[in-house]
Amino acid sequence: MSRPALKALAAAALSFVALAANAQELLIRNATVHTACPQGTLQGADVLVRAGVIAAVGTGLSAPAGAQVVDAQSRPLTPTLFGGITAIGLEEVSGERSTVDGSLGLGAESHQMTVRPEFDVTLAYNPASVLVPVTRIEGIGWTLLEAGTTEGGSIIGGQGAVVRLDGSPDPAGPDVLFVDLGSDAAGLSGQSRAAQWMLLDQLVDEVRGRIPAGSHAALLTPAGRDTLKKYLDGGGRVVVEVDRAADIRQLLRWSKRHGVKVAVSGGGEAWKLAPQLAAADVPVFVNPLANLPSSFDQIGATIENAARLDAAGVAVGFTQGGDTHNARKIRQLAGNAVANGLPWEDGLAGLTSVPARAFGVADELGSIAPGKRADLVLWSGDPLEVNAVAMQVWLDGEAIEMRSRQTDLRDRYLRTLVPRANGGLPRAYPTTAD
Repeated sequence: MSRPALKALAAAALSFVALAANAQELLIRNATVHTACPQGTLQGADVLVRAGVIAAVGTGLSAPAGAQVVDAQSRPLTPTLFGGITAIGLEEVSGERSTVDGSLGLGAESHQMTVRPEFDVTLAYNPASVLVPVTRIEGIGWTLLEAGTTEGGSIIGGQGAVVRLDGSPDPAGPDVLFVDLGSDAAGLSGQSRAAQWMLLDQLVDEVRGRIPAGSHAALLTPAGRDTLKKYLDGGGRVVVEVDRAADIRQLLRWSKRHGVKVAVSGGGEAWKLAPQLAAADVPVFVNPLANLPSSFDQIGATIENAARLDAAGVAVGFTQGGDTHNARKIRQLAGNAVANGLPWEDGLAGLTSVPARAFGVADELGSIAPGKRADLVLWSGDPLEVNAVAMQVWLDGEAIEMRSRQTDLRDRYLRTLVPRANGGLPRAYPTTAD
């Protein structure tokens, strides 16, 4: 996009801030409203917001007295997008261990397996992370915090939850348990994926009381047993990182046997079991750019994975495999899936309603409908195209400042050069007048 076009968009965004900041009531008029719910896309529609909640969606809505009005000029309006399964607020600099809090490795020194499902990464979430504004000004309003696996841990990473990128310190949804299976996790299970199922069955036996808590073979603490109990017999969601079709087949059998509600993350070969996944109502969160095999677990990877799953009736969402610092690019993944056969509306659903339902926040997030949070994004164009940008983001109906550390650095280094010969400062350094 040209610099004049960017300046025009920035000016428009500033006008939206001036109109809508601190507004108790807001009317966004004449938008192409992608509701991400059964209403579908509404042309020339209005969205009325009261006290941070969507009050009405329709055409010809009247603005209440004192309400701020934004003319969308037929541009796309969507819910804020899901940023995927990430470590936003848990990881500041991936190469600096002291800033990374998303995994547990208590057994690393003793070389004894430590299974601690009660580990909860949301306790370390930093809403003031510089990654939060970097991500949200791109239209990403929420993410699922992942409890990852690491050396000295186990195939069960621990628990995470959905957080909104509005500066709130607390989760927005219920706990989610993370499990890692397949070749990538073989080092955590005696170098055998067969042992992963043995260990999972033992953990269930401990929760069910078939292995006494005081047994020398027990792997769980009392808190760990209480935590796992929540996820059996149709309880909370368990997100399983797995790619190989054979492993996904075993996962479906295991989850049915123990009444575990699972979702697949990765799913490089998930398309091979699309009918079975649909029948079991298992959502799959894929990276549509996983086309060539990056491991022996992804020999059957295809760029049509999302489209094939969707055609079979599987709920398809998107994630980037832990690429936290580029979470804002997830809409490009959805765009690539659409370019390779996924219907456009289902591509948007993979960033909105599908993850909202899967992770227990659909009553507030993931669609534009009365009663939902007014977490909204007005786009310059098709949000699944790389040349579109978020012109304005509203969280709870409040226009956020479209500013981050990256935009501040951009502005600093675009300053007009002051010639050194005239006693000026080097490029990008402000003068006292600034």
